Amino acid sequence: MLYRVLADLVLVVHAAFVGFVVLGLVLILVGATLRWGWVRNLWFRVLHLTAIVGVVIQSWFGLVCPLTTLENRLRWEAGDRTYTAGFIADWLHRLLFYEFEPWVFTIVYSVFGVCVLAAFIFAPPRRRRGRSIRTSRF
Repeated sequence: MLYRVLADLVLVVHAAFVGFVVLGLVLILVGATLRWGWVRNLWFRVLHLTAIVGVVIQSWFGLVCPLTTLENRLRWEAGDRTYTAGFIADWLHRLLFYEFEPWVFTIVYSVFGVCVLAAFIFAPPRRRRGRSIRTSRF
């Protein structure tokens, strides 16, 4: 019972991470267009960029996400079914009934990472008092 609860907790954290990365970009783009100041917060933007860079690097090196590994281990300990593919691949299969080769996810993660980097460059985060990083003075 404890392992199942912990596995479900890891699943929630994993889903929140994915939501942060995906919805974060949407909010950054919408917020930059509508001039929402909080989407230019330096800490938020650096954390967002770091999150997708981590995913892209894992994907390039063929590494399994540590959250997927942890959840699988906890589910195995609980006697539950584990993922046969990665977290996102497994849930996409459940939701969309599509199966893709791992390289497809690598491309998708990489393109998404480029989009996040482009948003970081073209709608840069701001330091204090509304100055963007690229226009700040030393």
